[in-house]
Amino acid sequence: MGNRLKNTIRDFFQQADLVLLGLCVGATLFGLVLIYSCTRYMDRSDALKMLLVQTVAMGLGILAYFILSMIDTEELIRHWKWFFAFNVGFICMLLPFGKERYGNRAWIQFSWMPMAIQPTEIVKITFILLLAWQFQKVWEREHNLTTFRAAIQPTAHVLFMLGLIFVISKDMGSALVYVGVFLAMALAAGMAWRWFAVGLGGFAGVCLTAYKLDLIPSYMLERFRVVLDHSYDVADAGYQQTRGMLAIGSGGLFGQGLFHGRLTQAGKGVLPFRYTDFIFAVAGEELGLVGCVLILLLEAAIILRCLQVARRAKTPFSSYVCVGVAGTLIFQVLSNVGMCLFVLPVIGLTLPFFSYGGSSLLALYAAMGIVSGIKKRAFTD
Repeated sequence: MGNRLKNTIRDFFQQADLVLLGLCVGATLFGLVLIYSCTRYMDRSDALKMLLVQTVAMGLGILAYFILSMIDTEELIRHWKWFFAFNVGFICMLLPFGKERYGNRAWIQFSWMPMAIQPTEIVKITFILLLAWQFQKVWEREHNLTTFRAAIQPTAHVLFMLGLIFVISKDMGSALVYVGVFLAMALAAGMAWRWFAVGLGGFAGVCLTAYKLDLIPSYMLERFRVVLDHSYDVADAGYQQTRGMLAIGSGGLFGQGLFHGRLTQAGKGVLPFRYTDFIFAVAGEELGLVGCVLILLLEAAIILRCLQVARRAKTPFSSYVCVGVAGTLIFQVLSNVGMCLFVLPVIGLTLPFFSYGGSSLLALYAAMGIVSGIKKRAFTD
């Protein structure tokens, strides 16, 4: 038993993608420093608890990376019905057990749990696997994705998931990540451009109809209005982004210094959600443009590594999975940074590997472990 475990560990270090793991750990450690800096205003016990949760999540994430690097997901996905049942069932658990925060019923937490779990973060991984399997099967049957029949099946899948998430949790931000995943994988699979145009037109029509019928909540409309007019309601609807822009702008090239940002180190409410949604603004104020560029370079390196593995994967399924993981990161990075720069509305998406969030960080490492496993089999099979 001991020799077997030793051989398994040796094989992992020889064949797993240690470059990808190193990039993820480096980004997480950078994020831990920023989280520590922007929670110093809090009660010491609360701040230390957040650091502990994030550190434990990183440790569990590395373990998940190790385990999933060893698992052949292409064999597991053959039991796709169980994956689909898990996705639906886990999200539906929010109905009896979900806790509401910031208007979204998106978290599950019991008194004995050290941290809340966000089902949409976990399900995102199995959704990527399912969608990749579906794209491969559609391609095998149709030999292209240009026909309506080929395009409608994966589209119906993502629309079902969008509806399920939004109806149960009202978490539009998390639901939109699934759209980003779908778009990336559909492009990689070769879906005809005309279907993207049809989808965009349909989405615009639905939004316009919902607006005319007064079905869009007022707070959502306010978030778009403040992006179009930065002077509108800066004390309420535009407060978060105004403060975020002020923090980034005051950092200059090298920042005000780690642990010395005026807004970052100020009391509660001065820079809202600074350790989650607006951690990029913290980096901008305390580390300046140099710190922001370093963050973006780390995110880009992780994304490019995923795409590199996708290019060398042995099967379309494996390639689509890697593209789906990269698509998740691309969508979240663009959304979060755009939100902090006041060019996109606030939709509550965190910056991957940097923002505080235990279940999000664990899910990210698990997804990277799957990519590592795909790379391992591409070179050893």
